[in-house]
Amino acid sequence: MTWIVSIANEKGGVAKTTTTLSLSGALVELGYHVLVIDLDPQANLSLSLGCEPNTSYRSLINLFMENTPISEAIKNTDIDHLFLLPSNTEIGLAERILPARSGYEMFLKNLLSTIDRQFDFVLIDCPPFLGAITLNAIMASDLLILPTQAEYYSVFALRNMMSLIRQVRSKGNASLRYRLLITMFDKRNGIHRTLSAHLRNTFAQGVLDSVIEVDTRLRESPIAGLPIIYHASKSRAAMQYRFLAQEIISYVKE
Repeated sequence: MTWIVSIANEKGGVAKTTTTLSLSGALVELGYHVLVIDLDPQANLSLSLGCEPNTSYRSLINLFMENTPISEAIKNTDIDHLFLLPSNTEIGLAERILPARSGYEMFLKNLLSTIDRQFDFVLIDCPPFLGAITLNAIMASDLLILPTQAEYYSVFALRNMMSLIRQVRSKGNASLRYRLLITMFDKRNGIHRTLSAHLRNTFAQGVLDSVIEVDTRLRESPIAGLPIIYHASKSRAAMQYRFLAQEIISYVKE
């Protein structure tokens, strides 16, 4: 069975793309076959894996408009067993074009059903807004990871995410589960410690044990075109994303 995991949050700058890239590398290091899907018009995930966001690459919206099999759009990366469905300059049209078709919310889910068992994990990097693209991703997902800074605006944005989760469950993905991932954490910062404790008290088991601390090596990783596991394998961030991968695997096995 392929496990589909979306990484999403309405708030930008909370390490969604960094988490998608880093977690994919940690899973590949453990021997899993992983597909990452870039649904963000900024295409930062694609850039991090060496794909310039131009129209020579097909993205989700091209598959929608051209009725093309997803297998024709998936690209190899420089890392064995890690594959990419890139973003491109046209994917921004999806917010207007996708809702024009009845049942559009299930488009990505139906696409992924055609490649079931080819990958152990599919990780979906969502844009920093709640529209047709993000809805499509979460409708297709078994698990939603919500990267969240221990900052006021990031915590406040969770209200809309919880509303979207309820909407998705009522629309046909009743088994969707979510987990919060605290990112960019500075344990020396009193506000970070206070809000982290607040999140754990409020969401209890809904918060992952893994915490991703501030690490400058994470900023270097996309420039190198590699997940942190391969760019700086002994760094603190690499160890923390390895722990996250193990936590996700344990959750899947349960």
